[in-house]
This record gives sequence, C-alpha cells and structure tokens, in this order.
Amino acid sequence: MSPPVAPAGWSRWLVPPAALAVHLSIGQAYAWSVFKPPLESALGLSGTQSALPFQLGIVMLGLSAAFGGTLVERNGPRWAMTVALICFSSGFLLSALGAWSEQYWLIVLGYGFVGGIGLGIGYISPVSTLIKWFPDRPGMATGIAIMGFGGGALIASPWSAQMLESFGTDSSGIALAFLVHGLAYAVFMSLGVLLVRVPRTEKPVEGAPSALQGPQVSARNAVRTPQFWLLWIVLCMNVTAGIGILEKAAPMITDFFADTSTPVSVSAAAGFVALLSAANMAGRIGWSSTSDLIGRKNIYRVYLGVGAVMYALIALFGDSSKPLFVLCALVILSFYGGGFATVPAYLKDLFGTYEVGAIHGRLLTAWSTAGVLGPLIVNWIADRQEEAGKDGSALYSVSFLIMIGLLVVGFVANELVRPVNARHHIPARREAVDVERQQPESA
Repeated sequence: MSPPVAPAGWSRWLVPPAALAVHLSIGQAYAWSVFKPPLESALGLSGTQSALPFQLGIVMLGLSAAFGGTLVERNGPRWAMTVALICFSSGFLLSALGAWSEQYWLIVLGYGFVGGIGLGIGYISPVSTLIKWFPDRPGMATGIAIMGFGGGALIASPWSAQMLESFGTDSSGIALAFLVHGLAYAVFMSLGVLLVRVPRTEKPVEGAPSALQGPQVSARNAVRTPQFWLLWIVLCMNVTAGIGILEKAAPMITDFFADTSTPVSVSAAAGFVALLSAANMAGRIGWSSTSDLIGRKNIYRVYLGVGAVMYALIALFGDSSKPLFVLCALVILSFYGGGFATVPAYLKDLFGTYEVGAIHGRLLTAWSTAGVLGPLIVNWIADRQEEAGKDGSALYSVSFLIMIGLLVVGFVANELVRPVNARHHIPARREAVDVERQQPESA
C-alpha cells in the first residue's frame, strides 16, 4: 500500500484527527480493568489470570513497535493504520469467541497477542507523518495524537461498563460486549485510514523549517549511539515513576488516609483515579506543546527534577494533607503523559525525520520495561511492609524513595544527551535519493 500523498491545498490540520481516530481507539487498553471482575466471576479466574491479556498486550505493544517500526516508515501511515485496525479489531473478535466458548486462552491470544500487535503498530503509525506535517511544532503535533491514547479510557471505561450492564456479566454478555467493541473500533479507526495523508513536499507550510533540516540518522545507526540509550533510560525512569502511582492509585490514597479523621471513600478513590487520567491526558498536549517553546532537554528537566520533588513531598507530608497528596500526584501523572508525548519530538531533534518512526518504535521497549518495573516496585514493597506489620503511608515510603532515585538517574541521563556524532549521519545524497524514490511511488 503506497503512502497517500496530499493533493494541492490539503490542510495539515486534517492529519491530527486521523491520528486521534486511531489513538482514541487503541487507548481502550487502559480500560481493561472494567472487564476483570466479570471475567473472574464468569470463568473462575484469579486476579493474576484476569490481568494477563492486558499485560501481554503491553508487552506486545513494545515488541511490535520495536520490530515493526521500520515497516511503518517504509510503507507509510495508511498501511500502518490498516494493520492496526485489523489486529486490534480481530483481537476483540477472537476474545468474543473465547468468552462465548469459555476458552480463556482465546481471550489471552486475541486481546493480548493479536490486539497487542495492533496497539504497537497503531501507536507509532502517525508519529513520523505528524512530525513531517508540523516541522515548526512537532511537540504539539505528536502531543495531540498521543493525548488520544491517554484519553481513550475516558470513553471506553463508561461505555464498556454500560454494555456489561445491558448485556449481562456472564460469558455470553462479555462475548457480546467484546463483539461490539471489535466492530465499533473497526469503523472508527477506518476514519483515520481514509483521512491520513503525507505531505507533497518536505516543507508543507510556507516559512516553516524543512522536515529534513539538520542531521538525519537511520534507525539502524540510531540504536548504536549513546543518545538513543540515554533517552531509553530517560523514558523508562519517567514512565516507571508515573505508572507506580497510576497502577495502584485507588488503594494508595485509601491507605494514606485510612487512620486519619478524613478517610477516603471508595467513590472518592474512584474520582481520584479519574482525575489522574485527566492529568495524564492534559499533560500529553500541554507539556509537549510547551517543549516547542523551551526545548526538549529543558522540559525533561522539569519532568524528572520536579517529579522527584513531588515524590519527596508526598513521602514527607502526603499523609497530613489530602490536597497536597492529590496535587503532587496530578503533577506526576501529567509528567508521565507529557513524557510519552514529547519523546518523538526529542528523537526528531537528535536523529532527524528520516526514520524517526522506526527509532520511536525501538525506544518504546522502555515502556514495556517500565510497565513491569513500576508496579513491581510499589506492590512488592507494599506487600513486604504489610507483612512486617506496617500500614498507612508507611507501606509506600520505601518505594517512593526508590522512585526519587530513579528520577534522579533519568535526570542525569538527560543531562548527558549531546548532539549525535557526524559519523552516524546518513549521506545527504542517499537521503535525497530515498525521498525522490518515495515520491513517485506515492503519487
């Protein structure tokens, strides 16, 4: 499938909605917890078993983004969005069959493995194209799209809950909900497939900087540079710190204030989780847009440095002030979302746009690592502290100190980032030939 080239007069502002159509759909992954209790009841699963489709999905997201990034660059955004649509929707259809036949392995295979491939390819599908359309504001452009992934659960969570209430929470009701998800997301993601275009020239806006301006580095060479691995550490540390709160948000705020005069109710804890999701979503567009003004290294100084201060404030004073706890957690989650949205522009600054989508895909293995590391640190230490007879905020004091240390490591890694050595740059002539080759094929 050739990348569709925009006709003369095509508005670049039609491309972010195409990206949002995909990202809002695959962002359903953050709403998987809605299906956990019904699956456990209907199929007799443990909490660990019911989490397996989501965990496998996140692992496959990182792996498929890493291994499929070069294909996405080669074949273009429409091909990538089509693959994402087929895999993500097919994952739900396989899951529907698994729930209906009460074969849980089919749900793991469908949602986790097949759907997870759709997550990874869909996540990176618009990144390179958006950066080429918005060379003057790459942080804002990628922030708009990646904001959709953070906000997808705000739509999917109540929608899924309403379907389960209407269809029932037995195996047939769950199967019907999965079926509707698969069909509805196929239609919605099709809008992105039909709408996406690549620019006719490297300067889609008069007066904007060239998308190919500055050094250009191939994905193969990028992973051989210290800059790539320093950014890998930066992203991994930032995501670990954010997901450490996000994964255990409701029980964490309940524990912190359990022995105070103002304990947190179940409904208030759920409201706190919703606030965190909103902060995650807002940070993706707000902070990434700010990075266009103050620079990528400076914004990561904020994410990592101020994030460490926020964790320190929670550890020292969080159990004495509910507003302070909530405010610090919201800031940390806004940095979590902002880090995801800003990193494609950071990669563009360092490696150029030549294969930025493929490089971004490889970098997302840091997300897979952090997705395991963050919850493991918080949950394992909390379990050990509880076994030692501690409760309340004492369950989390050690893990918060570890998070501060990880953020400091990320801060130092960010400070060590320098421009890529010229020996890793691709020759300008080869770059020009590649661009010329793509244009006739795309017409």
